[in-house]
Amino acid sequence: MIKKKHGFTLIELMVTLAVSATLIAIAVPSFTALYAYIRADTNIRKIQQSIQLARNHAITYGIRVTVCPIEHQRCSANWHENISIFTDTGQSNIIDGNDRLVYLLGPFNPRDTIVFNRVSIKFQPDGLAAGSNGTLKYCPDSTRSSYAKAIVINRSGRARFSSRNDIDCSQ
Repeated sequence: MIKKKHGFTLIELMVTLAVSATLIAIAVPSFTALYAYIRADTNIRKIQQSIQLARNHAITYGIRVTVCPIEHQRCSANWHENISIFTDTGQSNIIDGNDRLVYLLGPFNPRDTIVFNRVSIKFQPDGLAAGSNGTLKYCPDSTRSSYAKAIVINRSGRARFSSRNDIDCSQ
């Protein structure tokens, strides 16, 4: 009587490993691109919701509210850092006196680029944005990503997603 042996031969194992390695090599770049797309989409939505929160807070409490990245209690232009929302009753763009932090968003992936054409977004007590229209741009992994997203903030204080596909974060 011949006994059957159960198991794999070395050749079968090597072929299986070669096929698996090939499939992984093909799939990993796709997962990297998917991760960049999801990260950009998620973070731009968080930023847009934070801007809406700031506007609602200004209207609800009848007070000026500022959205900006903070360094040493002052607004800075480093939008890739934490983004703060605070009541701004004293000197503009500075957390001082009776100013109160409402919300803190971030930090973001250090490889990502976030640019805005102003240092801060200020909402007046009636919900209107101080200053001119602005576009906040979020680019994952580079300044010229095909997965870049943008938010346009108009003077009425409303924030909407940009429909443009050629967003450049180098500006």
